[in-house]
Amino acid sequence: MINMKIGVVCYPTYGGSGVIATELGKALARKGHDVHFITYQEPVRLDSYYENIYYHEVSALDYPLFQYQPYESALASKIVDVTRFEKLDILHVHYAIPHASSALMARSILQESGYHLPFITTLHGTDISLVGKDPGYKPVVEYSINQSNGITSVSNNLREETYRNFNIKKEIEVIPNFIDFSRFKKTDKEHFKKVLAPNGEKILIHVSNFRKVKRVADVVKMFDLLIKKIPAKLLLVGDGPDRANIEILCRQLGNCEQVRFLGKQDAVEDLLAISDLFVLPSESESFGLAALEAMACEVPVLSSNVGGIPEINVQGVTGFLSPVGDYEDMAKWAEFILKDDTKLREFKKNAYTHARTFSIENILPQYEAYYEKTLQQSNSEWTI
Repeated sequence: MINMKIGVVCYPTYGGSGVIATELGKALARKGHDVHFITYQEPVRLDSYYENIYYHEVSALDYPLFQYQPYESALASKIVDVTRFEKLDILHVHYAIPHASSALMARSILQESGYHLPFITTLHGTDISLVGKDPGYKPVVEYSINQSNGITSVSNNLREETYRNFNIKKEIEVIPNFIDFSRFKKTDKEHFKKVLAPNGEKILIHVSNFRKVKRVADVVKMFDLLIKKIPAKLLLVGDGPDRANIEILCRQLGNCEQVRFLGKQDAVEDLLAISDLFVLPSESESFGLAALEAMACEVPVLSSNVGGIPEINVQGVTGFLSPVGDYEDMAKWAEFILKDDTKLREFKKNAYTHARTFSIENILPQYEAYYEKTLQQSNSEWTI
């Protein structure tokens, strides 16, 4: 495996695509590759110094003529500048909008001066399932994906959805998301658990951005049915537009004493370490990274049966899948798992074992091989 100079374009915030892009970059740097992040602020997961990692800030022009800053053009210009100075071998853009079109523009500019920069676009979910299908974006998204030198998606479901909704003429490689087990692992937090569940109650947890698509109300309704049969506590981690409605729902159901709203948490792994069951009732999930993080911490999963979730959560093995909106079915399975400690331990073990197949050590070689394959093909085409 040759060492490469890799440019990475991503959103730097807490979203799944940005987290995966940053963790992948860190893993590539540990293997000896030079990784150059190009975005508008330093990614949140770059929380300290890392050897072989470089950050290049994109600054859009704040000019009164522009109602919106022209970030796409600024990003393309920055890619060109970094590539020329750092001699990048390949560019990996995460999330199609607007990163793929910016990469395409940068590649065209560089080709004018005889420099070929192949780029790979990784599709993460809403860039295809929601935003990309909007008529205002679809033609550009479709063209940019087709012009990519390589295309990957994080699940088979997202791959098929992309083919259904766009006229994609190239092969899409499925490389799933991954887990860094040095961070997400079962740790002894019993003292912490006793604070939240002093009487040995089972702990359920939900982590999301509290958007309607996450269906947090279903979590609370399911929990309300469960606590009539099993003593339990519910941890709601995250924040977003639906939080106020969920707080009102808890008051209406009268279960506020059993529900804790914890807001955004950086060390979510500490909360997963004390949890017995993870709940993910989303109406749309291209992968379900939050569920995989829970499984890595030995937490079985109750989830909806949509999108890429069934590729992670194995029915009757790592947890259970229910139809979207069927919180009564979820309550039934929650009781089934939690009422028997022997069964709960079995599900926890199964969740961890399955999560191991998504370790960064297993996924990183797939990306490295795909980089080399794309480089060889694109350079061959460029020299013809």
